[in-house]
Parts: sequence; C-alpha cells; structure tokens
Amino acid sequence: MEYRYSEVIDPSIYETDGLVVAKNSTVALRRHKDAYSEIIGTLRAQRDWSEHVSPVYEYHGGLGEHYSFVRVTVPECLPERLETISYANEYAFLYDDEMESLDLKHLPEAGEPGILDTFRNGILDYEVQQEKCRPEKRLQAKVLAEMMAIDPPRAKTTMKAWARFVQLASRTRMRSFDTLCEYIPARVIDAGELIWFGTLTFGMGLTIPDEEYQLCMELARPGYAALGLTNDLYSWEKEREAAERQGQDYVFNAIWVIMKERGVQEEEAKAICSEVVRDYIDEYCGIVEKTKSNPALSKDVRIYVEAVLLSIVGNLVWSIYCPRYRKDL
Repeated sequence: MEYRYSEVIDPSIYETDGLVVAKNSTVALRRHKDAYSEIIGTLRAQRDWSEHVSPVYEYHGGLGEHYSFVRVTVPECLPERLETISYANEYAFLYDDEMESLDLKHLPEAGEPGILDTFRNGILDYEVQQEKCRPEKRLQAKVLAEMMAIDPPRAKTTMKAWARFVQLASRTRMRSFDTLCEYIPARVIDAGELIWFGTLTFGMGLTIPDEEYQLCMELARPGYAALGLTNDLYSWEKEREAAERQGQDYVFNAIWVIMKERGVQEEEAKAICSEVVRDYIDEYCGIVEKTKSNPALSKDVRIYVEAVLLSIVGNLVWSIYCPRYRKDL
C-alpha cells in the first residue's frame, strides 16, 4: 500500500499492552494527517442525534485526545471522505449504545416499528418521507445522501453491508455461548466484519471484484477476530454494566465466556483473552505478508487486507486510551 495521507506514530509514546510488537514495522500505528475533519463529522453526528433522536448525556464515542477512532483505524482514508465516514462511524456508536439499552429478548419482528427497522426497509432510500419514519432512519438517510454525493456505487455497497451487519448482529447477541470456539465466529459478525468492509472500501475508494469477495473476506477473518476480541478486552466493564442494567444473565463478551468455560475470575480471563488476541494478530500479520506478494490477487484486495491490519492496531491503541472505555479519562 502506498501511504499518502497518514504518518507513523513513534511507538515509544503509546502502549499496546503487549498485544503487538511495536518495533515490528508491519504493525506500526499510523494516524491520518488531517486532525480536524473527524472532529467536525463526529460532533455533527452527536448534534444531529441530540436534536432528532434523544439528548446525548455522559456519552463518549470515537473521539480521543490523541488517538481518535477513525484517524487511527482508517489512516489512509481519502481526505475528502474523512468527515463523512466520521459522521457515519459516530452514528454507529450512538446506534450501538441505543441497541445496548434494548431488551434483546423482545425485539420487534420485521415490519414492526422499532430502531432496527432503520436498517430493515428502504436501506438505499435516501429521499425518505420525513414525517413517516423514525428519526434514526432520517439520519441514516442523511448519511447515505452524503455518501451518494461522493461515490454512489461504493455508498450502496456500504449501506447494504451495514444493513446485513445490523440484522445479523442483533440476533447474534440474543444467546449466550459456552465455549470460546463457539463464540468467536459470532464475535466476528458482531465486531463489524461487514460494516467495516463498507467503511474501508468507501473511505479508501476500493473496489473488491465480485469473484474475489469471498476470498477477501476469508483472508481478513482472523483480523476481525483480533478486532472483536480486542474490543471485548477493553469494553468488558462497559458491556457488563449494560447487561446488568438489562437484567441479562450473560454478557456477550469473550471475558464472560472464558470465565464460564474455564472457571476463572476476571483478571485471569483477561490474560487468556490477551493471549488469544496476540495469536490472531501474529496469524494475521503472516496473512498480510503473503497477500502483499501474491500477484494473483487484485490490487484492491491486497490493499484491503493490509488496511484491516492498520485497523487492528489503531483500534487497539484507541481502546487503551479512549474515554469510551476509560472512565478515568
């Protein structure tokens, strides 16, 4: 991949909690050079949500003092698209928090009113009838309209992927898992394998040929396992509290699964999860290196696979420092 819009961050000034080898150049943290577009898009999304959906109180999304989410997870985003995908990503954080507040055992079925209906019907309709739809749908339509104005084909790909992700993930969280082996495939879905495919391809202007799509997803899957389990590691307290508020007897999180499967306490479960994350990152680094030198793959597939690695490292560092998971910040 040619790096044009990002810069490497000195590994001596950030922590990775030992989950990646910072001196290894293949897993370097990169950050987009534009320090402002993400802030503008993120705050605009928060303002619109507060005005049209519900007031945002004591909320933290993608922004961080040094490592804001989009700048470090999509460091090679095309500059003219950074504000838009930052708006879309913050909408996703707000939507995710709203989903955490739902009783997942009593979700409305297709066709019934509810927040999930935002992504069930008319996902590609960005000229919605304002008075006849939920406010979340109006904002989703606004996101799509902005993306369509920039790049219609990739905007449609992104929204279709987003819709599929929401429908799969909402049902995935409805059950508990007895083993980590059973849990990880579900976590890959919930980690946003599909939504992130849309974010990267739109943000970086990539086109994955139809005949290479399945292979592309298979190559990236260990990377998404690393992403999902990293999120579990750092969002554990937040998700445990959300489950307790809902009266759930389980938490959709690897820490909970490991505690139950192995009969261990939180700290030991976190150590086990950390080791699994390290293994997946090591495996994925090998996949990236092999993919880079494979001329049989299209250029955009090779770029996409490498972009997922940048997302893994960016997500890890953001997770360690972000106010969303760190109450002390």
